[in-house]
Amino acid sequence: MENTVQWRVRPATRDDAAALALIGAATFLETFAGILDGDAIVGHCERAHSRAAYEAYIDAGAQAWLAEIEPGQAPVGFALSAAPDLPGARAGDWELKRIYSLSRFHGSGLGAALMRAAVNAAAAHDRLLLGVYARNARAIAFYRKQGFDQIAERRFDVGGKLYDDVVLARPLKQPISA
Repeated sequence: MENTVQWRVRPATRDDAAALALIGAATFLETFAGILDGDAIVGHCERAHSRAAYEAYIDAGAQAWLAEIEPGQAPVGFALSAAPDLPGARAGDWELKRIYSLSRFHGSGLGAALMRAAVNAAAAHDRLLLGVYARNARAIAFYRKQGFDQIAERRFDVGGKLYDDVVLARPLKQPISA
């Protein structure tokens, strides 16, 4: 049977903070269960993927896009971009802080649609940066396909334990077309 699931991507607002928090926590848990300590995941999600955290991002000028499934508009993914806070960042850069989708939507084009929204919105900047867990081969392959190359490394703290991330950058000479 052919997959008939339809989704849409739309700009998110402060009013969508609860949906962003839900997807952020769900996808972090889905991605890192069995890799990171469970208590560390829960603590990280309580802090980094709370409604208040996403409200603060939006209030500070971040841009977000929410992916919703049709019918019913249940949230299934999102992207969030803001001023960079990564090693290797320089004037004129912008950061893709989050690009998450539930795993059942991987390979559906949803990630590419979220990336397109983020890249097109950041077109006035020189580069788009992101940080990703160094052992997340699937995500790194997706980012490389989207034109990102490694520029730096960082250590990412989850529950008091440091994990290796890579920092990737993509030049923003022109927007991505549909």
